[in-house]
Amino acid sequence: MITPQKTGKTDEVFTPAYAINPLLPYLRKEWVILESAYGDGHLAVSLRNAGYTVVGSKDYNFLTEELIKCDCIVTNPPYSLKTKFLKRCFDSGKPFALLLPLTALEGKVRNALYREHEIQIIIPDRRIHFLMTETRLGKKSSAWFQTAWFTSKLNLPRQLNFVVGDWS
Repeated sequence: MITPQKTGKTDEVFTPAYAINPLLPYLRKEWVILESAYGDGHLAVSLRNAGYTVVGSKDYNFLTEELIKCDCIVTNPPYSLKTKFLKRCFDSGKPFALLLPLTALEGKVRNALYREHEIQIIIPDRRIHFLMTETRLGKKSSAWFQTAWFTSKLNLPRQLNFVVGDWS
């Protein structure tokens, strides 16, 4: 299990099914995909429903345990641990896609990672309305920040890929 850093804000932000739509054209159906920050399994279920084989579990700690056999890593990691997830993904040598806030472009450590390794980004044309703890308690809540898929080795057409889609 991955324990987010304590920042005063929740890291329990779950991915709605439609968030994977811009990513799907770049994932191969024959790949085994590791959902490395499994949480409640929302993203894994969405990928399985789209026809992909997904491995991972709520009890797996991607940051400390041996890498589960897979062809690609796709996840929405706890944002307080985004740098650690990026490092681990790059170190794995596998294709990956991490759903991160655009502010993940900032910072000396991440900047060095992006210079050392190729990074390509899929930027949706609007915010994703994440399923948050407060939503699950009956209160409406959504993310106030823009997110994007930070990817490596998925052979996107450009480094920055602006996409328009059905976000219903």
